[in-house]
Amino acid sequence: DKFLKAKHWQIFLLTLGLPIILQIIITSMMFATEDPTLMMKIMPIVSIVFMIGFFGWFWSVAIGLQSQIPTHIHLKIRKFKIFLFIPIIYIILIFGFMGTMFEGAFENGAEPSNAIIGSILGVVFPLHFFSMFCIFYSLFFVAKTFKTAELQREVTFSDFAGEFFLFWFFPIGIWVIQPKINKMME
Repeated sequence: DKFLKAKHWQIFLLTLGLPIILQIIITSMMFATEDPTLMMKIMPIVSIVFMIGFFGWFWSVAIGLQSQIPTHIHLKIRKFKIFLFIPIIYIILIFGFMGTMFEGAFENGAEPSNAIIGSILGVVFPLHFFSMFCIFYSLFFVAKTFKTAELQREVTFSDFAGEFFLFWFFPIGIWVIQPKINKMME
Protein backbone atom coordinates (compact mmCIF):
# COMPACT_ATOMS: atom_id res chain seq x y z
CA ASP A 1 0.00 0.00 0.00
CA LYS A 2 2.92 2.33 0.70
CA PHE A 3 4.24 1.85 -2.82
CA LEU A 4 0.84 2.53 -4.37
CA LYS A 5 0.49 5.83 -2.55
CA ALA A 6 4.14 6.87 -2.90
CA LYS A 7 5.14 9.58 -5.32
CA HIS A 8 7.14 8.67 -8.41
CA TRP A 9 10.27 10.42 -7.16
CA GLN A 10 10.14 8.49 -3.86
CA ILE A 11 10.09 5.15 -5.67
CA PHE A 12 12.83 6.35 -8.02
CA LEU A 13 15.04 7.28 -5.05
CA LEU A 14 14.42 3.94 -3.36
CA THR A 15 15.03 1.80 -6.44
CA LEU A 16 17.91 3.72 -8.02
CA GLY A 17 19.03 6.67 -5.91
CA LEU A 18 19.86 4.77 -2.73
CA PRO A 19 21.69 1.88 -4.47
CA ILE A 20 23.76 4.34 -6.55
CA ILE A 21 24.72 6.32 -3.44
CA LEU A 22 25.67 3.07 -1.67
CA GLN A 23 27.80 2.03 -4.65
CA ILE A 24 29.64 5.35 -4.67
CA ILE A 25 30.35 5.02 -0.94
CA ILE A 26 31.51 1.41 -1.31
CA THR A 27 33.75 2.22 -4.27
CA SER A 28 35.39 5.12 -2.47
CA MET A 29 35.88 2.94 0.63
CA MET A 30 37.40 0.21 -1.55
CA PHE A 31 39.97 2.62 -2.98
CA ALA A 32 40.65 4.19 0.43
CA THR A 33 41.26 0.84 2.14
CA GLU A 34 42.78 -0.86 -0.92
CA ASP A 35 40.66 -3.94 -0.15
CA PRO A 36 39.42 -5.53 -3.40
CA THR A 37 37.13 -7.93 -1.50
CA LEU A 38 35.14 -5.08 0.04
CA MET A 39 32.99 -4.76 -3.07
CA MET A 40 32.12 -8.48 -2.97
CA LYS A 41 31.21 -8.27 0.71
CA ILE A 42 28.93 -5.24 0.50
CA MET A 43 27.52 -5.53 -3.04
CA PRO A 44 24.85 -8.06 -1.97
CA ILE A 45 23.48 -5.43 0.42
CA VAL A 46 23.20 -2.91 -2.42
CA SER A 47 21.47 -5.53 -4.57
CA ILE A 48 19.02 -6.39 -1.80
CA VAL A 49 18.13 -2.70 -1.39
CA PHE A 50 17.51 -2.52 -5.14
CA MET A 51 15.47 -5.75 -5.14
CA ILE A 52 13.25 -4.51 -2.31
CA GLY A 53 12.41 -1.40 -4.29
CA PHE A 54 12.06 -3.05 -7.68
CA PHE A 55 10.16 -6.21 -6.75
CA GLY A 56 8.29 -4.40 -3.97
CA TRP A 57 6.89 -1.97 -6.53
CA PHE A 58 5.87 -4.86 -8.81
CA TRP A 59 4.22 -6.67 -5.90
CA SER A 60 2.30 -3.62 -4.76
CA VAL A 61 1.01 -2.84 -8.27
CA ALA A 62 0.02 -6.43 -9.09
CA ILE A 63 -1.54 -7.25 -5.72
CA GLY A 64 -2.66 -3.77 -4.64
CA LEU A 65 -4.58 -3.03 -7.84
CA GLN A 66 -6.57 -6.28 -7.64
CA SER A 67 -9.28 -4.37 -5.78
CA GLN A 68 -9.60 -2.05 -8.81
CA ILE A 69 -10.21 -4.93 -11.26
CA PRO A 70 -13.81 -5.88 -12.15
CA THR A 71 -15.01 -9.01 -10.34
CA HIS A 72 -15.66 -10.98 -13.55
CA ILE A 73 -11.98 -10.77 -14.57
CA HIS A 74 -9.72 -13.35 -12.94
CA LEU A 75 -5.94 -13.01 -13.14
CA LYS A 76 -3.54 -15.78 -12.05
CA ILE A 77 -2.25 -14.13 -8.88
CA ARG A 78 -0.79 -17.31 -7.39
CA LYS A 79 1.32 -17.93 -10.50
CA PHE A 80 2.55 -14.33 -10.36
CA LYS A 81 3.53 -14.67 -6.69
CA ILE A 82 5.52 -17.83 -7.38
CA PHE A 83 7.23 -16.37 -10.44
CA LEU A 84 8.08 -13.16 -8.57
CA PHE A 85 9.77 -14.99 -5.69
CA ILE A 86 11.85 -17.36 -7.85
CA PRO A 87 14.24 -14.59 -9.06
CA ILE A 88 14.49 -13.18 -5.54
CA ILE A 89 15.50 -16.56 -4.13
CA TYR A 90 17.82 -17.20 -7.08
CA ILE A 91 19.61 -13.86 -6.68
CA ILE A 92 20.08 -14.35 -2.94
CA LEU A 93 21.43 -17.89 -3.46
CA ILE A 94 23.76 -16.85 -6.29
CA PHE A 95 25.19 -14.02 -4.19
CA GLY A 96 25.79 -16.41 -1.30
CA PHE A 97 27.40 -18.95 -3.59
CA MET A 98 29.58 -16.42 -5.38
CA GLY A 99 30.61 -14.79 -2.11
CA THR A 100 31.74 -18.13 -0.74
CA MET A 101 33.53 -18.98 -3.96
CA PHE A 102 35.37 -15.65 -4.21
CA GLU A 103 36.25 -15.67 -0.53
CA GLY A 104 37.80 -19.12 -0.92
CA ALA A 105 39.68 -18.02 -4.04
CA PHE A 106 41.15 -14.96 -2.30
CA GLU A 107 42.14 -16.92 0.81
CA ASN A 108 43.62 -19.97 -0.91
CA GLY A 109 44.92 -18.28 -4.04
CA ALA A 110 44.05 -21.46 -5.94
CA GLU A 111 42.05 -21.44 -9.12
CA PRO A 112 38.99 -23.71 -9.34
CA SER A 113 39.26 -26.70 -11.66
CA ASN A 114 37.65 -26.73 -15.09
CA ALA A 115 35.28 -29.51 -13.97
CA ILE A 116 33.95 -27.35 -11.14
CA ILE A 117 33.53 -24.35 -13.44
CA GLY A 118 31.78 -26.49 -16.06
CA SER A 119 29.38 -28.03 -13.57
CA ILE A 120 28.62 -24.62 -12.06
CA LEU A 121 27.87 -23.19 -15.49
CA GLY A 122 25.73 -26.23 -16.31
CA VAL A 123 23.55 -25.43 -13.31
CA VAL A 124 23.71 -21.63 -13.25
CA PHE A 125 22.85 -20.97 -16.92
CA PRO A 126 19.52 -22.83 -16.92
CA LEU A 127 18.58 -21.35 -13.54
CA HIS A 128 19.56 -17.89 -14.73
CA PHE A 129 17.46 -18.15 -17.88
CA PHE A 130 14.50 -19.47 -15.90
CA SER A 131 14.89 -16.57 -13.47
CA MET A 132 14.90 -14.15 -16.42
CA PHE A 133 11.73 -15.80 -17.74
CA CYS A 134 10.10 -15.35 -14.32
CA ILE A 135 11.01 -11.65 -14.30
CA PHE A 136 9.53 -11.17 -17.78
CA TYR A 137 6.37 -12.98 -16.73
CA SER A 138 6.16 -10.68 -13.70
CA LEU A 139 6.55 -7.64 -15.97
CA PHE A 140 3.80 -9.03 -18.18
CA PHE A 141 1.47 -9.67 -15.24
CA VAL A 142 2.07 -6.28 -13.60
CA ALA A 143 1.46 -4.42 -16.88
CA LYS A 144 -1.67 -6.48 -17.55
CA THR A 145 -3.00 -5.85 -14.05
CA PHE A 146 -2.32 -2.12 -14.32
CA LYS A 147 -4.05 -1.78 -17.70
CA THR A 148 -6.97 -3.98 -16.65
CA ALA A 149 -7.53 -1.76 -13.61
CA GLU A 150 -7.23 1.34 -15.77
CA LEU A 151 -9.56 0.21 -18.60
CA GLN A 152 -11.91 -1.89 -16.42
CA ARG A 153 -12.12 -4.66 -19.04
CA GLU A 154 -10.26 -7.70 -20.37
CA VAL A 155 -7.08 -6.60 -22.12
CA THR A 156 -4.80 -8.10 -24.76
CA PHE A 157 -1.06 -7.56 -25.04
CA SER A 158 -1.58 -4.85 -27.64
CA ASP A 159 -3.56 -2.92 -25.00
CA PHE A 160 -0.74 -2.97 -22.46
CA ALA A 161 2.42 -3.33 -24.58
CA GLY A 162 3.41 0.27 -23.81
CA GLU A 163 3.02 -0.30 -20.07
CA PHE A 164 5.00 -3.55 -20.36
CA PHE A 165 7.96 -1.65 -21.74
CA LEU A 166 7.53 1.16 -19.21
CA PHE A 167 7.68 -1.38 -16.37
CA TRP A 168 10.65 -3.06 -18.05
CA PHE A 169 12.53 0.24 -18.35
CA PHE A 170 11.30 1.24 -14.93
CA PRO A 171 13.60 4.24 -14.34
CA ILE A 172 11.56 5.96 -17.06
CA GLY A 173 8.33 4.07 -16.42
CA ILE A 174 8.12 5.11 -12.78
CA TRP A 175 7.72 8.74 -13.88
CA VAL A 176 4.86 7.84 -16.24
CA ILE A 177 3.05 4.99 -14.49
CA GLN A 178 3.21 5.93 -10.81
CA PRO A 179 1.20 9.19 -11.18
CA LYS A 180 -1.55 7.13 -12.89
CA ILE A 181 -1.45 4.63 -10.01
CA ASN A 182 -1.71 7.49 -7.53
CA LYS A 183 -4.85 8.73 -9.32
CA MET A 184 -6.37 5.22 -9.27
CA MET A 185 -5.75 4.96 -5.54
CA GLU A 186 -7.45 8.31 -4.77
